[in-house]
Amino acid sequence: MLAIVRALEQKRVRGAEVRVVVSDKRDAKALETARKHGVHAVWVDPSESATRQHYDDRLMEVLLENQVDNTSGLVLLAGYMRLLTPSFVEYFAGRIMNIHPALLPSFPGLRAQEQALAKGVKVSGCTVHFVVPEVDSGPIILQRAVPVEEGDTAEALSARILAQEHKVYPEAVRLFVEGRLKIEGNKVAILKR
Repeated sequence: MLAIVRALEQKRVRGAEVRVVVSDKRDAKALETARKHGVHAVWVDPSESATRQHYDDRLMEVLLENQVDNTSGLVLLAGYMRLLTPSFVEYFAGRIMNIHPALLPSFPGLRAQEQALAKGVKVSGCTVHFVVPEVDSGPIILQRAVPVEEGDTAEALSARILAQEHKVYPEAVRLFVEGRLKIEGNKVAILKR
């Protein structure tokens, strides 16, 4: 989240603004960081929702109250570990991005770095993709490779992947804002300027 806010502040991404940062954790560092950068920050308490649908309905209310909608808004998931309901994903179809710490379609879901190390891959990385109802299976926007080093731990690999995430996610946002991403089936074409 901070990498995206900084990219906007530094004008590496133009023509966009962060309207709201939302978390399901009251003490999320992202909320405090957002406020320090002048961004509205909202905690949506999951204990007040009996179902995923009720929670996502509340999340939708917060987004709409902050002028994030399905015609001009972009929803960015960063460290957001909740599954979104199909109705939420459908409303924002083609307007929700996620970053995943693996080269999808390999190692979807949780503990991607541990999965990669257990399989003995030589290259891991990160993927920015559009969100669809199925976990980590939406159209891929950008990927960055990160070599797996001899003796790597999940923590060491995660740190190197995170450094690439901070570069590639703002780049994907920039491409979106510039109108250069076109979803074609389960693929994303990056249009020339």
